[in-house]
Amino acid sequence: MKYRPLDFSGVSTYPLASRKNKMNVQEHFAKPVRPGMTVAELLAAMPDQLGSQALNGVIDAVVAARAKGKPVVMAMGGHVIKCGLQPVLKALIDADVITAVALNGSGSIHDFEIALIGATSEDVGAVLHAGTFGMAEETGAQINEALKQGVAQGLGHGEALGRMILERELPYREQSLMAACVQKGIPVTVHVAIGTDITHQHPSADGAVLGAASFTDFRIFTSVVSELGDGGVYLNIGSAVLLPEVFLKALSIAQNLGHHVDRFTTANFDMQQHYRPLVNVVKRPTSGDSRGYTVTGHHEIMLPLLAAGILDRMGNKR
Repeated sequence: MKYRPLDFSGVSTYPLASRKNKMNVQEHFAKPVRPGMTVAELLAAMPDQLGSQALNGVIDAVVAARAKGKPVVMAMGGHVIKCGLQPVLKALIDADVITAVALNGSGSIHDFEIALIGATSEDVGAVLHAGTFGMAEETGAQINEALKQGVAQGLGHGEALGRMILERELPYREQSLMAACVQKGIPVTVHVAIGTDITHQHPSADGAVLGAASFTDFRIFTSVVSELGDGGVYLNIGSAVLLPEVFLKALSIAQNLGHHVDRFTTANFDMQQHYRPLVNVVKRPTSGDSRGYTVTGHHEIMLPLLAAGILDRMGNKR
């Protein structure tokens, strides 16, 4: 059977002016940029569309949360820490914006190494086949020792390391996020999966200690999550698997124990959007009266922009 070209002459059309559009010049266009713009002017100049709309939405949610005295929780993967963003994060802690921090194991290791020697992040490919990847003596020995001492005192993983950094007066302790949290008195939790971190391959590693320290932090983290309802904000930054899973379980436990966790905001910041953050942070937890955002971009660009916007908007509110 052969097909003949279809006659389009009978196709119906409608006036362009009658169509509903997702974008119009009056509401959504960017504004001109110019030298010397303030943070507020730059954010206002962005087109009210997609990513910039999400970023401004997160900023507004954080400012509103702190005005109500609700938590703002920042959960981060190791890449955020090894990119050197601690000064940005500490500015938010000092301004009482961030009320709790959650890290995976790699985040805590990078933070410790920076506090100890002012550097971190070895070249894995260059040393993997030599059998020396992750075998630095000080990293494994000091972290595992601090965890053993911390567990004996009933501390979680994050607080044990933060205290150790301060008590030993490590040379670059002012750059440590965990130490900053301990000094400020806000929760800093570390959530590990045994076998994922270089300290687990050290001769001093103790699985029972790792489990006890991280489980204590999971219970603390769940307590923090239980307070998110009615205006809190949860930000997942650069953790593709572990922290989104931990968050979902903590949220389930909080609900199970009778805590009302609804009408809050979540956001996932990452260089690319992965399945678990999208489902376990942005979508499932916000299926009621909550709101979830996605912001895609490099942490070393997006986090300073986010922080600047929050601090600027909070300053204007005050």
